[in-house]
Amino acid sequence: MIDLYYWPTPNGHKITLFVEEAGLPYTIKPVNIGKGEQFDPAFLEIAPNNRMPAIVDRQPVGGGEPIALFESGAILLYLAEKTDRFIAGDLHGRAEVLQWLFWQMGGLGPMAGQNHHFSGYAPEKIPYAIDRYVRETARLYGVMDRRLADRPFLAGEAYSIADMASYPWIVQHERQDQDLNDFPNLKRWYDAIAQRPATVRAYALAETVNPNAKPMSEEERTILFGQGAR
Repeated sequence: MIDLYYWPTPNGHKITLFVEEAGLPYTIKPVNIGKGEQFDPAFLEIAPNNRMPAIVDRQPVGGGEPIALFESGAILLYLAEKTDRFIAGDLHGRAEVLQWLFWQMGGLGPMAGQNHHFSGYAPEKIPYAIDRYVRETARLYGVMDRRLADRPFLAGEAYSIADMASYPWIVQHERQDQDLNDFPNLKRWYDAIAQRPATVRAYALAETVNPNAKPMSEEERTILFGQGAR
């Protein structure tokens, strides 16, 4: 039913978390971003921003032509609405889910991503940039920790697409120079999601798609970070 264009990155993991939780039938279409497969013209027809994940739903609700989607947050929302799962049905509950989903898309993901870049990928270590994004990541962890002080999940009592969006970025906490022991509520949330059977299956899938993961080569660095308008 679902063609999932995927590579094992935090944004890619968001979608495997959902399809495994929901039991949706899907087929993995690997997009090796280190080899530049995200620039293949056929993929760009689906994902014009040359980023994965992307999906093609070949059996949309109500029938009709297949639906192609890019952007992980849009995909999560689409799948939640398609299955009527992992998003609240009432107005207030839905608003809670959506605001934390967009918080991840606009804050946690981009800031942690810059943390990864300047701390791990940049050829020149710029102390100001590293400190800036490590501190901002810590601030965002603090926001989550306070939010989770009186509820099990970001949007309340139920596990939702807001949690699926955020969890893969917290998996990288050591790489982001963050200690989860400093954020006890966040750590409790993280440990609970890590133990879910669907989470275990989703992360095991990464090993089958990219079993021989190696440090990034200079060629791969150029492919990923040397893009311009053309």
